[in-house]
Amino acid sequence: MLTMLALNPGQVVAFDELIDELWGEVPLKNTRNALQANVKRMRKALAEFGFEDPDQTLIRTVDNGYMLDVPEEALDAHRFLRMAEKGAGLVGQRPYEARDLLRQSLSMWRGPALLDVSDGPRCRAVALRLDEQRKTAREDLIEAQLQAGEAGVVVAELKQLLAQYPERERFSEQLMIALYRCGRQSEAIDIFHRTRKWLDEELGLKPSRRLHSTYQAILMQDPSL
Repeated sequence: MLTMLALNPGQVVAFDELIDELWGEVPLKNTRNALQANVKRMRKALAEFGFEDPDQTLIRTVDNGYMLDVPEEALDAHRFLRMAEKGAGLVGQRPYEARDLLRQSLSMWRGPALLDVSDGPRCRAVALRLDEQRKTAREDLIEAQLQAGEAGVVVAELKQLLAQYPERERFSEQLMIALYRCGRQSEAIDIFHRTRKWLDEELGLKPSRRLHSTYQAILMQDPSL
């Protein structure tokens, strides 16, 4: 319940939404009482951790729901998204600054998003979205490192990421470029063929136009690489 409120800071989350998320298709006999009991317990727990002030209640009852009365900046998820977005926007022009911002944003993570509260449909959807944005931030960070001339630094990490997420062609492309810049052209070409085989056998897909263009550029030793 606290997660539901934290995902919508400063906004009212309706009773019905909370009931559906907490108990789904098998609600309790008196769900309003159950919600009130949850809020009472949360307020007590927050007070024990020093977050709840009698003069300023963090969890407020408003109209037909509850609200966590904090600014977006108080939540890690929102800070991560803002920082990652800012870093991604700087990759092309200021790669060193982008690299530092993206590293800082990724350092906030401690494991999968909403690990112990992702059973409900809304929390599960948000967790998937946050995890996807985390992967994108990793891609953006590596792009910044490549722009900053750190090809040799990212090779080992990219190999690990590609083994973990073989469906993400951007990791394949980045690894091919990094290997090529390290003078390992044949390995870069091999990555393309391995990716093409995996996409064909596992997903019935061909490599994207962008990945194929990178492959062609490596074959021709295009100076733009």
